[in-house]
Amino acid sequence: MSIGVLFLLDKGITNRFFADWIYNNFILEIEHTYQGIPGALVETQFNWHAMKKFICIAFVVGAAAIALLSCLVYYGSAKKKSRQIMNQISNAMRQVLLPDQNLPALPKGYEEFKLQLMQLKEMEQHSRQLAQAEMQRKNDLITYLAHDLKTPLASVIGYLCLLNEAPDMPEAQKEKYTGIALQKAYRLEELINEFFDITRFNLQSLVLNQSKIDLSLMLRQMADEFYPMLIPKGRKAAVHAPESLILTGDADKLARVFNNVLKNAIAYSYENSVIDISAERQDKTVVITFSDRGDPIPPQKLDTIFEKFYRLDSARSADTGGAGLGLAIAKEIVTAHGGTISAESGPEHTVFTVKLPL
Repeated sequence: MSIGVLFLLDKGITNRFFADWIYNNFILEIEHTYQGIPGALVETQFNWHAMKKFICIAFVVGAAAIALLSCLVYYGSAKKKSRQIMNQISNAMRQVLLPDQNLPALPKGYEEFKLQLMQLKEMEQHSRQLAQAEMQRKNDLITYLAHDLKTPLASVIGYLCLLNEAPDMPEAQKEKYTGIALQKAYRLEELINEFFDITRFNLQSLVLNQSKIDLSLMLRQMADEFYPMLIPKGRKAAVHAPESLILTGDADKLARVFNNVLKNAIAYSYENSVIDISAERQDKTVVITFSDRGDPIPPQKLDTIFEKFYRLDSARSADTGGAGLGLAIAKEIVTAHGGTISAESGPEHTVFTVKLPL
């Protein structure tokens, strides 16, 4: 049998290196003593134990190689699939920012993520629509204000020309024309200030300079300063606030809040009416209210009067029209202080309420 194996190795295998490797590892040479001479007779046998050992090692190595190859194939496939999913998600996220584009299909198992993307897209579209509407209101408002500037300017020029061309005009008539020209000049100044408000509103960041504020004193001083605006139509401002009501905030900016709210009350309140301004402490909050008698604000417009460039009555005359920024600026300042501002309107009274933390 051993001789047959050697014959097969010599005749059937052309690679001598491989044959030598098999011979060295799986063939045993057994020396016998012949006629007293050691090693005179050599017998060869196939080493089945070594073969079994080799087969076991080869099986283990092969199994490990197959497992490693399977892991590499699985890793490559998973990586490719993950890359495809990431590309689909990335494409879907880009579609969120593009108008009039539907979200692409996502792999199974990402339905919740797609739902969130759809909600995000709806929010983004809503924000874009609001921004476009605000820009349109702003552009329309600039056009209206530019047109409104012509009216008081033409009046100022016209009355000054009359005064210049008639130096011997009676004093009573001169006084009348001068008063009208001054009134129109003041209106012209207000409109120019509205232009500055429009340009500054989106450019400046709101920084608060905190300090102690005597609120009751601030409200009384404000009512005194508005006396010239109140008296022509018989209006009055009555302040009801306890002495030494102190809160912490930005005095200049809060004064602007109260000024804007009071201006709004003066513009819409009836003639010969009283605007009640009150302040009181409630727990850790101070509540300031402005109550005036005037035409009620429609319920559907109460939520929009604090929007930028919104005017309650778009058909108001040039004498009372504004940029629609007063209440929007007031809301921004109050919010920066951690407070709230709201409005309620009934058949007889309209009440603006400002709540600020002490």
